[in-house]
Amino acid sequence: MSLLDLYIGRTIVHQALVVMAVLVGLFALVIFIDQIDDIGSGDYGVMRAFVFVGLSVPRIVYEVFPMAVLLGAILGLSSMARDSELIVIRASGVSVARMTLSALKFGAFFVLAAILIGELVSPYSETLAQQVKAKALHRNIDQGTSFGLWFRDADTYVNVNEVMPNLSLRNIKIFRFAGHDRLHSLVDAEVASFVEGSWEMSNVNTTIIDDEGFVKIKNSDRQVWPTSVTQEMMKMFAVQPAQLSMVQLRKYIGHLKRNHQDTRASELAYWGKWMLPVSTAVMVVLAIPFVLGSIRAGNMGRNLFLGSLMGLSFFFFSQVFGYVVLVHGVPPLLGATLPSVIFLGIAMIMYRRVL
Repeated sequence: MSLLDLYIGRTIVHQALVVMAVLVGLFALVIFIDQIDDIGSGDYGVMRAFVFVGLSVPRIVYEVFPMAVLLGAILGLSSMARDSELIVIRASGVSVARMTLSALKFGAFFVLAAILIGELVSPYSETLAQQVKAKALHRNIDQGTSFGLWFRDADTYVNVNEVMPNLSLRNIKIFRFAGHDRLHSLVDAEVASFVEGSWEMSNVNTTIIDDEGFVKIKNSDRQVWPTSVTQEMMKMFAVQPAQLSMVQLRKYIGHLKRNHQDTRASELAYWGKWMLPVSTAVMVVLAIPFVLGSIRAGNMGRNLFLGSLMGLSFFFFSQVFGYVVLVHGVPPLLGATLPSVIFLGIAMIMYRRVL
């Protein structure tokens, strides 16, 4: 690695870290504001809200990586252009492609850091954040074991093996007691769905134990489950694709397919993780023509503003297009790759103007 690579890379890394800190602070503030409605409910106070936001930081870092790299590269190279360093570098015979390669080398370090955060840190911290909030808001719901959710509802104890992305429940067991020490009945259902304000269970087996210990078993295709548990309470326990690593996502997609569930959200998250290195590289490539174009045109401030707007556009376009994929049935692979392809095309068009 040459001195040129080290100098350009150090400048970009420094500015990218500053941008990252600002973006993480802004998004963390938005998340905290979103928690205000829940503060005061149960044991969920201000300190627990701060803990929730703190545990959400790795996910924020992972999501804003491409935008932070773009803005950091623009700011770093612009500072070099302001001091006429880029002009000297170009005059010494260094091509635009060579400068881009130097920037991409350090972009690779950001990609590696993002992958480590996304695969090792973010899934754990995000799950922990949801558990902290859930336990504070609903102290009678326990997810601290490998046996699903356990909670008490009046005179019954309920075990839910899994909350699916569509908020249906799978493998529900409802234990009803007569008094404190005698099991009266056990309801075992395959699926429960929230229909018109109540839970409707499917493929239900009910075991009733009378006072003399005799057992009676009833089977039914459908049965209403009277409970105070709402769909909103279950929402925080649903598996969120963004919380999972690539390995976990791959296994979970297979699990959803076996249970005939919609896999598009999980597939979109899976392919989005694969596209992170590409999108980061695209942002680095996009920064070069913005800065070099501003040198020639003499409108550095305007072009830097447009570059920052481009980074924000990429972030929000990726988010919005994800919803389009889920609503209109666009293939998840196309949905994950199209934003990067479009912005790479824009970068290539701009490159032709500065070469």
